[in-house]
Amino acid sequence: MRKAIFINFASTTGSTAVQFIVSVLIARLLTPAEIGIYSITIVLVNIAHVFRDFGVVSYLQREADLTNEKIRSAMGVLYASTWLIALIIFLASGWVAGYFGYPEVKPVMQVLAIGFVFIPFSSVMVALLTRELQAVKLAWANLVGTSAYATASLSLAYMGFGTMSLAWANLANLVATGLLYIPMRPRGLPWLPGFHRWRRVVKFGVGALMTNGLNAINTALPDLLLGKMGSAHQVGLVSRANSTVSIFTYVAGSAVNFGSLSYIAKAHHRGESLEPLLVRATALLTGVGWPALALTSLLGHQLVEVLYGQNWLESVPAIPALALAAAIGLLFNYSSIALTAINRPYLAALPVAAAIIARIVLAVAFFSGDIARFTWLLLAATVFTVPFHLYLQTRYLHLPWRSVLKSCQGSFGVTLAVGVCCKLLLLATSAYALSPLATLVAISCAMVPVWLGAVVLLDHPIKQELQVLAKNLPGRRFLSRR
Repeated sequence: MRKAIFINFASTTGSTAVQFIVSVLIARLLTPAEIGIYSITIVLVNIAHVFRDFGVVSYLQREADLTNEKIRSAMGVLYASTWLIALIIFLASGWVAGYFGYPEVKPVMQVLAIGFVFIPFSSVMVALLTRELQAVKLAWANLVGTSAYATASLSLAYMGFGTMSLAWANLANLVATGLLYIPMRPRGLPWLPGFHRWRRVVKFGVGALMTNGLNAINTALPDLLLGKMGSAHQVGLVSRANSTVSIFTYVAGSAVNFGSLSYIAKAHHRGESLEPLLVRATALLTGVGWPALALTSLLGHQLVEVLYGQNWLESVPAIPALALAAAIGLLFNYSSIALTAINRPYLAALPVAAAIIARIVLAVAFFSGDIARFTWLLLAATVFTVPFHLYLQTRYLHLPWRSVLKSCQGSFGVTLAVGVCCKLLLLATSAYALSPLATLVAISCAMVPVWLGAVVLLDHPIKQELQVLAKNLPGRRFLSRR
């Protein structure tokens, strides 16, 4: 598991670096309005992605006895749902463009709908390879897809295709990845779909669909609410602030959750308690994620100016609230995965539904046209969901709230140490009028030993993982053999 996660982390880190460079260059080639229009469109399509998946990917990863007959049934459900959703998106593109008042939305939605035709071929392979922790094959697919996206998006944006450059790049990614998966197919894997056991797949899928659908709506709400109550310019600013806050997620990539569903499901099938597994996983995640989010919040101005340019500095006030909301999300990151692993995916819909209601009510009642105020309302809605998460963890995962608090005590201490030292360094460097880039480099280099020192002094679980990593370094193993 550690080896697979490390390979996946290396792959996604490289992909993230490329995507981040692309996003920085795109921010200079496209206007905030053009990016805002794509953001409005892509969040709607992401909602459709949930319905087209129908929980099939999760089903293939958690099913205890996965036979070819079950795989064929899962393929049948996935093909039918995906192609039906693709048709709906294509036909609804004109109405959606008219509703938001941006004609550019229509062609973007149509191109994204075409991409749905190719998705099922890749989805089944991703699920099966993840189930078997085949991180190397997934890494190759990630490399090819990222390269296709980067090449297409930058080339088309430079040639003046505007918002459409991102849509065509998305299609290029899907086609390239799907083609690469063909020679990776396991021997004996069926090519044709079937429907013999479709009821079993659909039964699981309905529960997963409920939660995933609400998650997609919840993710899309900020852009949709701001697009309707504000402007495309504001959507672009909040989207850029959210991208800045998500730097940790970009860097960590899918390694944060890679194989976790299958891993937790196997532990559940063996009758093991999930409490120690979830406590440790949450501690490891927050021990890295919380300090990263603290630094992102404190260095928001420098990050935005260096990465995106001065034209995007209006997005900086939105960063602190989004960072705090992301920190709360990391605390309950594995809850919905665990609920799916124990075959109760529908229960994770409870806190998501609460968040959706809270976001809509707070935005309608208190939004004043200021994006900073808007993001603080989003944070308030996130806080509102905490009791629901704690109830589900206690009742169904047998994870008491005291264990949740215990899992994050060390992470809070590490985050506090990093945050205080970063703030002191910011005050100290302000007298020297350093450039934003120099400030970022200096403080980032200084924070690494601060973080490591806090991890060691507080005996954080990350310390044990670092010791395991040190023992298995290639150089050390080579010297031990000598």
